[in-house]
Amino acid sequence: MKNIAVIGAGTMGNGIAHTFAQFNYNVHLIDISDASLAKGVATISKNLDRMVAKEKISEADKKQTLANITSFTSITEGVKNMDLVVEAATENLDLKLKIFKELDTACAEKTILATNTSSISITQIAAVTNRPEKVIGMHFMNPVPIMKLVEIIRGYNTSDEVMQTIVDLSKKIGKSPVEVNDYPGFVANRILMPMINESIETLYNGVAGVAEIDTVMKLGMAHPMGPLQLADFIGLDVCLSILNVLHDGFKNPKYAPCPLLVNMVMAGKLGVKSGEGFYDYSENRKAEKVAKMFS
Repeated sequence: MKNIAVIGAGTMGNGIAHTFAQFNYNVHLIDISDASLAKGVATISKNLDRMVAKEKISEADKKQTLANITSFTSITEGVKNMDLVVEAATENLDLKLKIFKELDTACAEKTILATNTSSISITQIAAVTNRPEKVIGMHFMNPVPIMKLVEIIRGYNTSDEVMQTIVDLSKKIGKSPVEVNDYPGFVANRILMPMINESIETLYNGVAGVAEIDTVMKLGMAHPMGPLQLADFIGLDVCLSILNVLHDGFKNPKYAPCPLLVNMVMAGKLGVKSGEGFYDYSENRKAEKVAKMFS
């Protein structure tokens, strides 16, 4: 397995492409526009520069990594002769189903189809293809080049052979794969998102402020960043989407999104990527200044 296509050049997609390319895989990065692809490759180059500066890789390694990536705006062209396709588009069910229908038609029979979804059913995605045994979840963590964990999610029909192939591949790119079963949110987000949602509820109910909530979790529970900062980093729209999947999937009110989260997403306050969430990122990407509405 040497040829990997990645659908989506956003935060997760460019991170996945970067990681495979750094381990000398031939990577096709696919997105709908040249502008999105250029931005994704620029991000990869910038992240590689950081690794060179920290002497984790050489300048030659950087050049080879970038040389291993080819950009495409056509799924049909981009997935030709690929061994694996990893979909990393927006966390939207209808979009993912549309992409997988197209992939099933465009890809060779041998091609394994993986999704980086953080919560959506692998079985449901696989059901729109004619190869459900070759559909699997590869949930990478952000930032992909640094984080070791990959949740490997087996759909109802995923074959043992495909499961083992993806586990072995994950190890070859320096990751630590963990096999989990196909239930809403899998493991990571089934546990993480209720904690983030409860943190937002705690703020919403006036128990404490943004910085205070995050400080309690960092100093008291040894978390590297507070839950509200983490929500900003993930994207509040993504958090809301995952909570909705959990709520719809389990029909349990404990997964119902906090009204404050819903309102912030509707207002376009999405966290780091929009410049404001629980913190103000207008001056830098660090969570140093609490957003005006919470200060």
